[in-house]
Amino acid sequence: MSKAKTPQTSDSLGLASVLAFASASIPIAALQLALSVHLPRYFASHIGLSLATVGTAFALVRLVDIPLDAVLGVVMDKTKTRFGRYRFWMALGAPVLMLALYMLMQSPEGVGLGYLFTWLLAMYMGYSGMYLSHLAWGGTLSRTYHERSRIFGAIGGLGVAGAVAVLLIPVVMTSLKFSDAQGVQAMIWFIIGGVPLAAALVLGSTKERIRKEHPLSFKISDYLGLLTRPNVLRLLLADLCVTLGPGWMAALYLFYFRDSRGFGTGPANLLLAIYIAAGFVGAPFTAFIANRIGKHRALMLNTTVYSLGLILVPFLPAGNFAAFAPGMFVVGAMQAGFTVMIRALAGDIADELRLESGREWMGLVYALTNGTSKLAQAGAIILTFNFALTAVGYNAKEGAHNTADAIHGLELAYIIGPIVFVMIAGACFIGYRLTSERHAEIRKALEERDALYAEPPFGPPATDPVEIKATAS
Repeated sequence: MSKAKTPQTSDSLGLASVLAFASASIPIAALQLALSVHLPRYFASHIGLSLATVGTAFALVRLVDIPLDAVLGVVMDKTKTRFGRYRFWMALGAPVLMLALYMLMQSPEGVGLGYLFTWLLAMYMGYSGMYLSHLAWGGTLSRTYHERSRIFGAIGGLGVAGAVAVLLIPVVMTSLKFSDAQGVQAMIWFIIGGVPLAAALVLGSTKERIRKEHPLSFKISDYLGLLTRPNVLRLLLADLCVTLGPGWMAALYLFYFRDSRGFGTGPANLLLAIYIAAGFVGAPFTAFIANRIGKHRALMLNTTVYSLGLILVPFLPAGNFAAFAPGMFVVGAMQAGFTVMIRALAGDIADELRLESGREWMGLVYALTNGTSKLAQAGAIILTFNFALTAVGYNAKEGAHNTADAIHGLELAYIIGPIVFVMIAGACFIGYRLTSERHAEIRKALEERDALYAEPPFGPPATDPVEIKATAS
């Protein structure tokens, strides 16, 4: 077989190309925030379901959803269609997600557990199809170590914009005298409208090149062996901890800022908005730093600054908004950087695995990190509500009187928990050897091998003004 020429590609994606691809993170991040804050309450208060029914439905869906993500990641990596690999799953996931959100929004009063479970599961499957394909595709877009940081920095920044936008919708709706339920419905319509627009922009602007893999067979033991790889274990533990730490803080946030730091609900929520919005700066800034000191070092720097910021919180004057705002901005910026670096590091590790095994692992690696994030989100509530608050004797009921000892215990829990988990995440990458130099060697070897299996790219024509001229697995 004759050796095919390596496709001509640029080492650096244009800003317009990067932003076009990253735009899918806007509705995805908006949905993530709506799911964690507003939708469960909407089902209980507006649809009329009991809290037990809503909690059971979400728990059952999560039990099914997490293992299905791993299966979906494997299937994505094996997919090859005339439309592409990850392009196919994004195109498939978008309409499923839109339909499920519409059916959930239109739930008639008094629907049972079966209806809610069915459409929640459909929503999560559509969400996973779109979200995982976006991450895996992003992980394969660039040939260079540094370019991957830029791509995920843009994804993180635009994701923050989507989260802030959907957070403001109920505020605006309330000021216009609409009901809480109508505000949530407006959030859902925002997501439903954003999904096809973002998917169309990504699919219409971004090329995907699928390289043929070596004809090797893989057993279940080969997949299980992935969990014995040191770099994979580093990644999964770090992802678990950088999600669990901020999740722990978020679960205790309003209790701490009300009873310890002397803030009312309004100012506390405004500080939280500053924390979230800071990610719009923190995500690209972390990518910038990573391209100078390395991704794992950038993550370790972020975890250290985040922890130092939390240590300073008890020493700030209680109830002083101006004193707290800068600190919340810095901590929020660092937290956004965690996500950017974990995603970028995942792509590098998947490249290393592909070189050694001869097959694509990108979808599965991102599915595994998505699974650890979901476990951490659930674990944060369990650890704080069921263990931490109970251990310190804090009463979370509205209007309850807590002793000075209980509030002091709350203060310690709020500070110590996140710092411990976040610093463990940073420590996971001590001695990490997959540096930019090593990754360059891996990419060179992959390109030499891939040149033997080059195929025409799937996507827009070469004349497309927003074309991304990069090789994607």
